[in-house]
Formats: sequence, structure tokens, C-alpha cells
Amino acid sequence: EYLYSILSRNTPLEYFIEGGRSRTGRLLPPKTGMLAMTVHSHLRGKAKPIVFIPTYIGYERLMEGATYVGEMQGKPKEAESIVGILKTLKKIERIFGKVHVNFGEPVFLDDVLKQHQVNDVKIEANQDALPTEVSVAVSDAAHQIMVNINRAAVINPVSLLSLILLSTPKHTLDETACLAQIEICHKLFDYLPYDERTQITPISAKEVIEYGLKLKLIKRVKHILGDIIAIEDHQAVLLTYFRNNIVHLYTLPSLIAALVAHNGHLNRTELTHVIESFYPFLKAEMFLKWDGSELEPIIHQYCDALIDLGLILCAEDNRDQLYSPTPNSDQHKQLQILAKPVQQSLERYFMTMALIDRSGSGKISIKQVEELSHLVGQRLSVLYEFNSPEFFDKALFQSFLKVLTAQGYI
Repeated sequence: EYLYSILSRNTPLEYFIEGGRSRTGRLLPPKTGMLAMTVHSHLRGKAKPIVFIPTYIGYERLMEGATYVGEMQGKPKEAESIVGILKTLKKIERIFGKVHVNFGEPVFLDDVLKQHQVNDVKIEANQDALPTEVSVAVSDAAHQIMVNINRAAVINPVSLLSLILLSTPKHTLDETACLAQIEICHKLFDYLPYDERTQITPISAKEVIEYGLKLKLIKRVKHILGDIIAIEDHQAVLLTYFRNNIVHLYTLPSLIAALVAHNGHLNRTELTHVIESFYPFLKAEMFLKWDGSELEPIIHQYCDALIDLGLILCAEDNRDQLYSPTPNSDQHKQLQILAKPVQQSLERYFMTMALIDRSGSGKISIKQVEELSHLVGQRLSVLYEFNSPEFFDKALFQSFLKVLTAQGYI
């Protein structure tokens, strides 16, 4: 009733569609309660047209980063207290970088309702329930908002360094190689921007490294054979948050790089077929903007970009046959670093599928698969990774199982 009263006076509103703070840096599945109430009020008494403005907010440091990591690993959420506030005062003088705010493509409610042919539905009173077909339109609007938030992402220096250094075995990289990898990310973005609203830091590769050093997120290890850039001690888990802010922007080129690097040789038809089979899962997990039917030309454009950058090889007279560069060459190492961001998602998918297959048909419930995937992921992460938060996030396993069901695999 209160929301209806506000909307009838044409008052602008702000709400957070995820319904809580992401602990991993990825967008959370949308909570549609406020959105449903907004649509309910609109159908009850239309004042002015309603438009949702998706807003991306990106950080370079997190004051509560350590708390996030603890919560992801199973520690209870800390209650707010006076003591907690006083403790944060110590942190105020630290450098926290910049906050980046970017506005996404607006989502017009009337357009969404028309698409679902429910724009003429009338709701008489506050207690009347939303018809099922309107609820479907609400879910569609929520999904569009999430996709459009990701389309407005900003690649800042911290997220760029996180994406690159977390893709190396020991989170370290020769400084020259690090500079080259930053340039590759820049050139890929320039060649084929994810979206016209997506932005990337305008500063040079050298300035990106200096900025990371200034924020004390990375360190330079002096060496006579060439300086090494490394993630500062105990910062790796925290930096996954910033990597995850932008990982969706590089998911498709990363998947191409992973497939070519793993197979050594692929033709474009095989590559496209494999990517199309993986794509529904990645799209659901990362709120990617393309439909499956739009993928093929995008894949070809990214292949051409990677060929032009020298990360993928092809015959002069046949650009359809794709080859991995010679092992141990600079280009091969660059391809492997680019391939890494998508690999955690593929590992999670494999793990869940293996658990279902091993249990046998009809022997395990969805709830059990979610719980087992979560526990096995935690264990493998502690043993072989660096407590990577993705393996602790139940929502990611739930999303994968939903798409497996929708696609008819289970």
C-alpha cells in the first residue's frame, strides 16, 4: 500500500534487486519481491510509465573484504555493534581507490508487459494476487535488469590486475609479461567491446601496475633477471571479488582460449558447437547478454581477434583451422592465462555432473547434489586452490542444476 502511494505520486525509487550484498563479486540471482510490488502497483493504478535504470557500482577496495571471505567459508555473519563501528575508524585513513558508477540500458516496464501480452491486466485492490502470466513478466524484467547491469560494467585497474594475476599458478608474473597481458586485455576490449556501455580504464599498462602498488594489493619483487609482480600476502582471496566483477566480459574469449589450448588444434565448426553446448550454463551464471542464436558471428570475431594478437595460429590460406602456439612460447603462456578465468566454472560443472553420474540414476536428490557439490568444492578448493570463494557459493551450484534440468540433461 505504501509503495502504491509513492508510485501514484510519481516519486523516484531506488532498490537493490539482488536483495543482499554479493560475497563473491558476481551478481546474485535477483529477488523479485520489490519488483513484483512495483508491477502490482502499476497495474492497480497507472500514473506515469515506469522505467528501471540498471546501475553498476564497482569498487577498487572493500572495507569488509575479510568479513566476506569468512562468511563464504561458513563463519556466521557478524552482528553490527558500536565496537565494530569503532574498529572501522582505524581503516578510514587507508586508501580505498575510486568507486565507479555506470548506468545500464533502461528497461521499460510497459514494453516488458506488452511482450508478455499482460499490459491490459487490471488489479483492483492491494490484496489481489498477481496473475501467473504477470509473474513471468516480472521474472523477465528482473533478468533484463541483471543483464543490463553487467553490460554497464567498468574494468578498473584493480579488477584488471586481479583477472590476470589470479590466472597464474602462484599469482605472480614477470613484470614484462604482466604488462603484455594487460595490453592483450585492452586490445581485446578495443577489438570487440562487450557492450557500448562497458568501459575500461584509460590508463596505460605501466600505470595500472603502479596503481595496484599504491593500493598495496600487489608488490614488486626486485630481481636481477627482471622484476616480478605478485599479489600481496593474504590478498588473493579478496581479489577474486574484483576479478568476478568483470569475468563475464572475458568469458567468451577465455572459453575459446581454453578449448584451443587444451586441444591443440580445432576447426571453427567444432569450436562453435562445443561453445554453444556450454553457453546456456555460462549465460545463466554470469547474466551474459547474447542469445544462443547470436553466438556464431561473435565467436568468429573473437577468433579473428586472437589470431591477430598472435595467441591463436592458423594457416595463411585457411583461417578455419585453429592451432595453439608452440608450448613454452610467450604466446602460449598468454593464451593459458587468458584461458584460466572460465576454467573454474567448467571445473564446477564437471564436478556436479560427476557426482550425479557416480550416484546413479534415481539415487540422489537435487538437494543432496547441491550439498555434496558444495562440500566437495570446498574441499578441493582448500586442497588445490586458495580457498576460492566460487567453490563455497551454493547459489552457483543451484543455478547449474536449474539449467541442466531446463536443457533436459537431468
